[in-house]
Amino acid sequence: MQALKPTEFTARVVWLGRVADRAARLEAEALAEADMTFAGIAGEAHGGVTRPSCSRVMDQHPRGTEIRNVRQLSVLSAEELVAVAGEMEVDALYPAWLGASLVIEGIPDFSHVPPSSRLQAPSGATLVIDMENRPCQLPARVIEGHRPGCGKLFKRAAEGRRGVTAWVEREGRIALGDVLRLHVPDQPVWSQLARARA
Repeated sequence: MQALKPTEFTARVVWLGRVADRAARLEAEALAEADMTFAGIAGEAHGGVTRPSCSRVMDQHPRGTEIRNVRQLSVLSAEELVAVAGEMEVDALYPAWLGASLVIEGIPDFSHVPPSSRLQAPSGATLVIDMENRPCQLPARVIEGHRPGCGKLFKRAAEGRRGVTAWVEREGRIALGDVLRLHVPDQPVWSQLARARA
């Protein structure tokens, strides 16, 4: 029995980007295509096979511990970006402002797809979804620079709609317009199973 099942859900890549130097600026540069390597997108500041642990995993590892990098990519939903912009009452939220790697359209409630789901491109490039990405203040500062007075609205508006983090399972190229197929784990929902056994 297969542990991963292809679904009928597909998503079209509508934006690709790369943050070259996160210390200098979070804002991403737009790309027409990107080679996905086992370290992420070439030249991407979030790339690397490993990374130092951060505040997100403090309960598991002391800060700065070398761990597997499952945050190589930030994948956002075009539909969720529109919803966040609407709640913030701004005309648009540009993916570059959020340090996005990919923006896709076509998968409903994308920020809540199951962890360990895969997005697979025509080239075979396969991205593993780690988990929902939580909103933080870094994009808020960039937004504030473009829409004064609006940066402070981002974190609350993006709650549950910030997309996901992902890492590269299989190398290959992803380009604008590519259609990615969603594959999901074939497993019961843990919370329902845990309640049944309690």
